[in-house]
Amino acid sequence: MKTINQKYPLIWRKDDFFIKIYSSIPNISTGILITTDKATFIVDPGDGILRDLNKDVGAVTILKVSDIFISHGHHDHIGGVWSLLTYLSVLRKKSALNIYYPKGGKEIESIYHAFQKVYRKELSYQIHLQPLDNEKSFRRESITIKPFRVNHRELSSDGISTEPVPSLGYKFIYDSKSICYGGDTAYCGSLVKHAKDSDLAIVEAGAKNNTVSELHMTIEQATQIGKTAKDYFLVHVPE
Repeated sequence: MKTINQKYPLIWRKDDFFIKIYSSIPNISTGILITTDKATFIVDPGDGILRDLNKDVGAVTILKVSDIFISHGHHDHIGGVWSLLTYLSVLRKKSALNIYYPKGGKEIESIYHAFQKVYRKELSYQIHLQPLDNEKSFRRESITIKPFRVNHRELSSDGISTEPVPSLGYKFIYDSKSICYGGDTAYCGSLVKHAKDSDLAIVEAGAKNNTVSELHMTIEQATQIGKTAKDYFLVHVPE
């Protein structure tokens, strides 16, 4: 059904449940927009997200963003946070912005504290950091969000061993339809569980070759999971 040569952006829609993946390129950028008639979410705002949003939907829609969901703190998933937060202030956003991220994600916390230090006196809106340390579902703007732990790791300082990264996948459920986004992860049971029977599964296939990895999934592994959903995208495939 899917090939590894998908070209961005990737778009999926069921009635008014809409997702657009502007990019998902390892070590470069990720950027995802999710909307309904009542909700405007951003997922993993990597480098270029502000440019892509401005070109695609413009300032009016950008101002409607109420929630940002971050899977983990690597630069290709959060590299656009600073510019996005700044632009929202330039637009004089008034409503609060929630940023959800895995508890222990020091990268997003560092960005937040540095941003507040620089712009606190002129910031037009409130930013609420929302660290997630469990898998309890919650509801935002007509969408139910189910966070779930995934198995993402990175190389240790010795360049040989690996260590876990605070990381989450998210399942977005709206009007009996669901989108499962796994973020970056090796093969893991939680993603298998939540991708199954989803209307759309977004599955990373970031392994550089077909060798099973502790860091990312192979094309074969990702496809195996994706096929359990009604539709799927393979993303984060090395170029």
